Amino acid sequence: MSYGDEIFLFGWDRLRIHFVENNGMAFGLSLGGSWGKLLLSLFRIVAVGFLIYYLRVLIKNKASFGLLACFGLILAGAMGNILDSVFYGVIFSDSIPGGPAAILFPPEGGYSNLLHGRVVDMFYFPIFEGNFPQWFPFWKGEHYIFFRPVFNVADSAITIGVLSLILFHRSFFTAETDKKQQETAVTNELITAVPEGPVESPQTDSN
Repeated sequence: MSYGDEIFLFGWDRLRIHFVENNGMAFGLSLGGSWGKLLLSLFRIVAVGFLIYYLRVLIKNKASFGLLACFGLILAGAMGNILDSVFYGVIFSDSIPGGPAAILFPPEGGYSNLLHGRVVDMFYFPIFEGNFPQWFPFWKGEHYIFFRPVFNVADSAITIGVLSLILFHRSFFTAETDKKQQETAVTNELITAVPEGPVESPQTDSN
């Protein structure tokens, strides 16, 4: 597909495969400039390393399958976007709106350097649209589309993982809080158990 091309799924214009690329975060959000792009790519790599470590800790502690699935979805989504960020600019030619489709491994090299690739998005679901009423603050009378952002499989995996974690595994957060409170209580008990001043040794009668 060329940049901007789209396909209507099942012939319905509310469900589309729409090819675009973005320089930044999920759902087309961006962190400006080449330095912002580099920092975002490095942050993703660090986050993936932490998620892999924490997932191993959860497995070692025999966490539930549902909790592991939530963190697994988040990890998979983060790794998916990293692949585009790290390699896409090196192995593909540039995608130009209205131009030809990008070429894999072009002879002249890719459109960017390592860690500066753009993330490919393809799902576009403008479910409904309309105009804000005149009494609506800030955007009165302006046209709106819901749902406007274009996203990809990785964004979906991260979103589903985070929402499932919040909705169905709230005990995970309360368990972490209870654990910290217990550790604090034990520490306080140990502190109060230690005598504040020097302990005098009993005097013996030498007579």
